[in-house]
Amino acid sequence: MTVTTRVKLSTMMFLEFFIWGAWFVTMGTYLQTSLKATGVENGNAYASQSWGAIIAPFIIGLIADRFFSAQKVLGILHLIGGALLLYITTLTNFSAFFPVILVYMVLYMPTLALVNSVAFRQMTNPSKEFAPIRVLGTIGWIVAGIVISYLNWDKQGNEAALVNTFKLAGFASLALGLFSFTLPATPPAKSGQKVSFREIIGLDAIGLLKNRSYLIFFLASVAICIPLAFYYGFANPFFAEVGMKATTVTQSLGQVSETLFMILIPLFFVRLGVKKMLAIGMIAWAIRYVLFAYGDAGSNYWMLIGGIVLHGICYDFFFVTGQIYTDNLAGEKFKSAAQGFITLATYGVGMLIGSIMAGKIVDTYKVSATTHNWQTIWLIPAGIAAVVLVVFLLAFKDTNQIQTKPGLDIEEPGTGRVEV
Repeated sequence: MTVTTRVKLSTMMFLEFFIWGAWFVTMGTYLQTSLKATGVENGNAYASQSWGAIIAPFIIGLIADRFFSAQKVLGILHLIGGALLLYITTLTNFSAFFPVILVYMVLYMPTLALVNSVAFRQMTNPSKEFAPIRVLGTIGWIVAGIVISYLNWDKQGNEAALVNTFKLAGFASLALGLFSFTLPATPPAKSGQKVSFREIIGLDAIGLLKNRSYLIFFLASVAICIPLAFYYGFANPFFAEVGMKATTVTQSLGQVSETLFMILIPLFFVRLGVKKMLAIGMIAWAIRYVLFAYGDAGSNYWMLIGGIVLHGICYDFFFVTGQIYTDNLAGEKFKSAAQGFITLATYGVGMLIGSIMAGKIVDTYKVSATTHNWQTIWLIPAGIAAVVLVVFLLAFKDTNQIQTKPGLDIEEPGTGRVEV
């Protein structure tokens, strides 16, 4: 790979996740303060990610993989997406906001697979070349948080400025849209081939559910996404309400933690079996929400920070471990189908259920127009995670250690691929 190509792919990854990080973290706060949205409406807005995840395979499987070059589809989707993000800044109520953000996420989620497709097709040795390029995506997300907090768009009393996050993301999306047409040519991988419905949604891997332990893991994965939805949709409004400063950049500590633990995952695999790795991830989910329940911006501020930093263990130990477990169990023939199937189930079905449930619970425990009983709200997902953990420990029997393969590529639902 030439230096020019490497720089282009790194820039592509940086912008891809800068766009998402610029508006996604603070959308809940924006909706509640600027558009006076309810908890249910906030949950529905974040559920747009799930609908995007459900529809994305069809856009990739039916369009990008068969008819058009990936970089061109990427460019068109980001140009339309950028226009939608800029348009959304002119809307003043949730009823107008929701259909636009829904269409946007249906267009954005496929780009996560497209950037990977463009990157991998240019590599001769993905196991060595991909990680240094993909990490620019995480850096892009973190930089977006730094910019927002540096400009005080997330400062208490200045919530009206949060609309600028959509403008920032919109202009970045337009920039990536135009830049995409300069990326290396990536012609359709399955030109002229017929693609079945089963193949698109990963149903070819459904046979894995005959394995009792994998079935338990699969159901636990869907269930643990319910607590995950609470974090995505309501962590930022919670932090703002309790008085945390620079909420956006502080939350990016979760991405820093995620990157660190991603590096350490192979070391833990050597010492722990699958069951222990997955269990530690679920324990971390329960602990983080307990920390949020009893944390505050005063003497217990460390609890809020601790809950954020636990994101690395929460995500990597459960989801990345689960993806490696799926990869090993599926074998070469059904590897891609299995990863698509588990992603559709978690970030599609699981997160959709969680977003709807979280919104209703937040509304139930609303104390006044601007305050909530956050302790009770956070103890509910903590309890859900604890119940999932207990059932998992009792029913999951596979305690074998998985041998990680050099250069194993792990697909991170919703955020692209990460190499272990």
